[in-house]
Amino acid sequence: MSEKNVLLEIQGGIAKITLNRPSSLNALNKQIVDELMEALLQTQMDNSIRVVIITGNGRAFCAGGDLLYLQSLDTIVAAREFIKKVGNLVEKIMNMEKPVIAMVNGIAAGAGFNLALACDIIYCSSSARFAQSFAKVGLVPDCGGMYLLPRIVGLHKAKELMFTADIIDADQAYQLGIVNKVIADDDLANTTIQFAQRLESSAPIALGLMKKIINKSDNLDLPSVLEFEADIQSLCMQTGDHTEGVNAFKDKRKPEFKGK
Repeated sequence: MSEKNVLLEIQGGIAKITLNRPSSLNALNKQIVDELMEALLQTQMDNSIRVVIITGNGRAFCAGGDLLYLQSLDTIVAAREFIKKVGNLVEKIMNMEKPVIAMVNGIAAGAGFNLALACDIIYCSSSARFAQSFAKVGLVPDCGGMYLLPRIVGLHKAKELMFTADIIDADQAYQLGIVNKVIADDDLANTTIQFAQRLESSAPIALGLMKKIINKSDNLDLPSVLEFEADIQSLCMQTGDHTEGVNAFKDKRKPEFKGK
C-alpha cells in the first residue's frame, strides 16, 4: 500500500494536516488535492478539533501545481475541473469555523503560496520563501490568489509579485504583512503548536463567528457590519462560554470553554 499524500494527526483539540509528497516539494496533483479535501472535511466535522495546522513534509510547504500532472490535463474541461478542485480547498479553509494556521516550513510557490494565504494565521520558518510563480510558466494565479493577495499587500504590490514571479524571503513576507511571524527553522513546529494551544483554549463559538465576519468584511459597509455585530454578539451573550468567561474573570482563574 502506497504512503498517503496527506497525513492527518490529531492531538487533543489540534489537528495537523501534512502535505506528504516531499520528493515533488508537495506539488499539487489530483491525489493530494482530493486527500487534502478529505482531511479538511474530517477536521471540520469533528467537534473535538478546535484548531487546524497545515504544513508540508520535507523542504517545502507546497511548490504549487505539479507541472507534469498539469500537462496531462489535455482538455479544457479536465483542466478546469482540476483548478476548480484546488479553488474548493480555499473555500473550505476560509469557510471552516475553526482557526486554520499555515505552518510554512520551506518554499511556498504558486498555488502553495495562495493555499497559505487562505489560512487565518501564517507562521513561517526563517528559511521560507514565497513566490507567485505562475507567470514563469505562462499561467495566471489560481487557488484564490487574485482575491487574497491584493487584500493583504495592496493592488500594486500584488501586481508586481504576480507579474515578475519574484521570490521573496521570510523577512520580506513579514514586512508586507503576508506572514504573522518568522521563526527559526528548528523552533517552527514547537512555536506553532504553542500558538495553536492558545487558540485551542479560547472560546470556539466566538472565534468561529469572528472569522466568518472578518472574512466578509471587505464586501460589507459599516451599517452591515454593525448589524452583524449586534446579531452575533447577542448570540454569544447567551452561550455557556460567555458565562464561563465572566465567572473565570470574577474568580481570577483561566476559563474552560466548552463550545456551548
